[in-house]
Amino acid sequence: MTFKEAISEGIPIILPEQKPFESEINHAPKRKEILSAEEKKLALRNALRYFEAKHHAELLPEFKDELEKYGRIYMYRFRPDYRMYARPISDYPGKCEQAKAIMLMIQNNLDYAVAQHPHELITYGGNGAVFQNWAQYLLTMKYLSEMTEEQTLVMYSGHPMGLFPSHKEAPRVVITNGMVIPNYSKPDDWEKMNALGVSQYGQMTAGSYMYIGPQGIVHGTTITVLNGFRKIKKNPEGSIFVTSGLGGMSGAQPKAGNIAGCITICAEVNPKITKIRHEQGWINEVIVKVEDLVIRVRNAQTQKEVVSIAYLGNIVDVWERFDSENIHIDLGSDQTSLHNPWAGGYYPVGLSFEESNELMAINPELFKTKVKETLVRHAAAINKHSAKGTYFFDYGNAFLLEASRAGADVMAIDGIHFKYPSYVQDIMGPMCFDYGFGPFRWVCASGKPEDLAKTDQIACAVLEEIAKTAPIEIHQQMQDNIKWIKEAQKNKLVVGSQARILYADAEGRMKIAEAFNNAIAKKEIGYVILGRDHHDVSGTDSPYRETSNIYDGSSFTADMAIHNVIGDSFRGATWVSIHNGGGVGWGEVINGGFGMVLDGTEDSDRRLKSMLFWDVNNGIARRNWARNEGAIFAIKKAMKTQPLLKITIPNLVDDDLL
Repeated sequence: MTFKEAISEGIPIILPEQKPFESEINHAPKRKEILSAEEKKLALRNALRYFEAKHHAELLPEFKDELEKYGRIYMYRFRPDYRMYARPISDYPGKCEQAKAIMLMIQNNLDYAVAQHPHELITYGGNGAVFQNWAQYLLTMKYLSEMTEEQTLVMYSGHPMGLFPSHKEAPRVVITNGMVIPNYSKPDDWEKMNALGVSQYGQMTAGSYMYIGPQGIVHGTTITVLNGFRKIKKNPEGSIFVTSGLGGMSGAQPKAGNIAGCITICAEVNPKITKIRHEQGWINEVIVKVEDLVIRVRNAQTQKEVVSIAYLGNIVDVWERFDSENIHIDLGSDQTSLHNPWAGGYYPVGLSFEESNELMAINPELFKTKVKETLVRHAAAINKHSAKGTYFFDYGNAFLLEASRAGADVMAIDGIHFKYPSYVQDIMGPMCFDYGFGPFRWVCASGKPEDLAKTDQIACAVLEEIAKTAPIEIHQQMQDNIKWIKEAQKNKLVVGSQARILYADAEGRMKIAEAFNNAIAKKEIGYVILGRDHHDVSGTDSPYRETSNIYDGSSFTADMAIHNVIGDSFRGATWVSIHNGGGVGWGEVINGGFGMVLDGTEDSDRRLKSMLFWDVNNGIARRNWARNEGAIFAIKKAMKTQPLLKITIPNLVDDDLL
């Protein structure tokens, strides 16, 4: 059977043979027992409804075994035999080029070089899923292969509800993930609903088919680290950045440290993912003994090296040992998956990786206790370094939130706020998001490296032209991104699809996209798929991260994210998504994203200008109303460029009067 035939088949009529469990693959940890006996029957009924009744007797014991062994029904038997990666768009079957582009992006999210747990359909973050099981994948790809421009595919938390009649201007796919009733957004609610097969955690760009490997966060982390050193008025050369987590997005940290020009130490407990990141070139060295790490770091300081070091062990050991050895840490953070603290997102000190995985499955309450104890120690060690001058920031992974819940000493004197800022509060919010700068990304649908190189050149030329007349308020952002895109090729950032990311405001995004569309029309490059991280100006309402620098009391509202996805839908997006939980935890955030296929037509030109302008300025308008100085400046600037834009500007109150 050819690849196109396999895609078009969907769920096989004849059951494929069972597949052996491949132990060399990085697998998701076993999820905890949470279903009652009756609920387990319901989970099995839910799984079997994808298959004809004649197959139920054969599949039932197999699915029951998966549920008992792994806490989920993944349907491993139905993993495709073909290699999983983003093929050129022409390789996909279908009646609609937009649908083919979406298939390309789905396969990229599940590429072994990209996905954290590919056999469990998890892209990053420990639980950021594209689908809940392989039947959903097969059925979705079949629907996309059949889709016309008069249909829209509706996705309910990984489940393809079906193709509905729509029209050419409508999104081809509308995606929701984890959109549960608010009172049912506790971690155990997710565990139960996911085990039942009725909801999933889409993270940010996993369940919206827009993950581009660690490159996506390399850029954001580079900007954060550079501005972190600027904030403490320190040259990165010879300075130390300490953090943790190499799985999924956090694998970008050491690469970003290298680009920023500092010494990066990143702790990771998982040997497999550490090996992968080393082989991919995202880290320079791996050290397994903390005493060897001390010697190596001192030498790097003396030589003022630019080097990234993975410590294969617990991050608490690093913070505590560096304190006793009096090694000064300049910047500190954490990027473990603490949105998922009890199921593999964060590991307790004193236990091996294997021991921890076993404990979380057989005794989840004891595992939870040990995680809390570790968070308390972790925070205590950070506090000691902070007293010596370390600048520590929460990198939006819910570290401070979970540490506070564990009873760690992380609260400010007022007992309300944290003693350490979120990186959005101090860096990304006021310097980037308020001015409309956020993670604009694109994928070359041809799969050709030469197309990516051409798009890099186009984007750089556009940014350099804009920079000539850019106001002083955004001069630094422009220069950082011009430097980034000029050096993108040499930094070997591509993992999976031929993709790129940079930070741009609405003007930059529209002009770059327009230039791409013109190049496609001239047949200089193939189709380009636009998107962004949900971690952006207006896509996400997250009080501990994206909207942590909103101080008017509205940081816990989610109107902005909902309006964003609705507005993108009717302004020209090819697909849209809205999720619960991405980045900082189930129930803690609502986040949305989009994808847009550029095909060189006038239609594409009209859509990109309409949608990208809204996608950014919706967030700037909200940030302006929150009285954020940069956003007030940015929305006034936007109104001058677009006469139809009329935004309510806040009147500022004299503090003395209050």
